[in-house]
Amino acid sequence: METNKYIKSCPIELVVKLINKKWVIQIIRDLFFGKSRFHEFKEDKPELSNKVLSNCLKDMEKNGLIHRIADRYDRKNVRYKLTEKGKSLNRILYEIAMVGVNEETYSDKIKNDVKAEFRQALL
Repeated sequence: METNKYIKSCPIELVVKLINKKWVIQIIRDLFFGKSRFHEFKEDKPELSNKVLSNCLKDMEKNGLIHRIADRYDRKNVRYKLTEKGKSLNRILYEIAMVGVNEETYSDKIKNDVKAEFRQALL
């Protein structure tokens, strides 16, 4: 691949490095769908340990994908919010979802419902 001499890394590779760790895409998806707390990210992921989730959230914050918002009166009351950088992944996630829903053998009704749900959350 020939790239501009001023670009040292492929832009696609840079984004993949941000989201390639297990759980990152699912957590970003969850944030788009309104989840914001540690326990909410674990609700449908029983195999996700507290330690792994904690490390993942720290990495995502370090990489500028999320903000950690702690209640100044109750340090255990923490929420997470997508940054503008994290929000900019919305179209990528939408397109991934559309490939997935079209690959599965869902009924047309379910496909349309899923498409509408993702369109509302991500676009």
